[in-house]
Amino acid sequence: MPRLRVGVVFGGRSGEHEVSLASAASVIAALEELGHAVVPLGIARSGRWVVGGDPLRALAADARVALPSGDADGAVKKALADRAEAVDTASGQSLVRTEPAGSLPLELRQGLDVVVIMLHGPYGEDGTIQGLFELADVPYVGASVLASAVGMDKVTMRAVFQAHGLPMAEYVVVHRHEWRSARARVAARVAQTLGFPCFVKPANLGSSVGISKVRDAAALPAAVDLAAGHDRKIVVERAVRGREIEVSVLGNDEPAASLPCEITYESEWYDYSTKYLEGQARVTVPAPVSPEITRQVRELAIAAFRAIDCSGMARVDFFLEGDRLLINEINTIPGFTSTSGYAKMWEATGLRYTELIDRLIALALERHRDKSRAS
Repeated sequence: MPRLRVGVVFGGRSGEHEVSLASAASVIAALEELGHAVVPLGIARSGRWVVGGDPLRALAADARVALPSGDADGAVKKALADRAEAVDTASGQSLVRTEPAGSLPLELRQGLDVVVIMLHGPYGEDGTIQGLFELADVPYVGASVLASAVGMDKVTMRAVFQAHGLPMAEYVVVHRHEWRSARARVAARVAQTLGFPCFVKPANLGSSVGISKVRDAAALPAAVDLAAGHDRKIVVERAVRGREIEVSVLGNDEPAASLPCEITYESEWYDYSTKYLEGQARVTVPAPVSPEITRQVRELAIAAFRAIDCSGMARVDFFLEGDRLLINEINTIPGFTSTSGYAKMWEATGLRYTELIDRLIALALERHRDKSRAS
């Protein structure tokens, strides 16, 4: 692939801000290794653009937390440590500057060949930033506005999967206004429909932010209150007693699925700290399942990808309950360090990290050309 001018967007307003920084650090290092000209585009928690100089270092310093990483060797932290801070030698001041939220910073207006979006959660994975790049006519890696929005919203995603006949655990949808006005009625519906234990989730967050495992009826109100603090729509789902299997999908019109992996851990469930603190979770690739389960999980992952009209990439998460596969969710911008599950599954399938990023850029340019022909 020829040398390109590639924007990488990271940070963002969601509760997955730090996860985004971790993904971006690995992606930027790989793009530089491939010889592309990288233009880092940070977004602060306030929504303001952080551009010029080294926004990644600026946002990492502002976070004042250890960056989460599933990498025991600390590749993400090393990638940040290796980055030199950009300094204006004339004034001695950092070149980093901020611009208003929703604007198009100079770095975008000057022309980019393609943008890699490494934003997780709302205002990044939900179609909003994708819409901005559509308006600016800038090619970008990953799902379209529609697929991003559907994949992010756990209520709409489940409705689409249900319409396509894809298997899922039983669930109930609760709206915040309904919970506030009729708590007893909602609690009775959850108990009668699902029973306990169950999981309570905000509809539009990832990385297990705002999710609670509810063991009995007494614990339900606090869990719904927590989820309602994050979103107006809440999903309450039967607690599945099964293994956690994931599959990576790559492509546009002809998507392919990787070998699956299995996630195992000692904690009670796969919460935020288990996902991102070193040594808490183990990723086994390929997953130790039968050839038949491997075939089924890859087929179902592609079916889920196509159901929401996804493009570029996605990770599809499953529960294996006995010999029955249940789709948990689709992630259109999965964690993307070199040791994240998405990349590790493709590496086991025969595609190295840098090759994966090159392929994603090619898919983004392909989709942009295809859309341009339609207009």
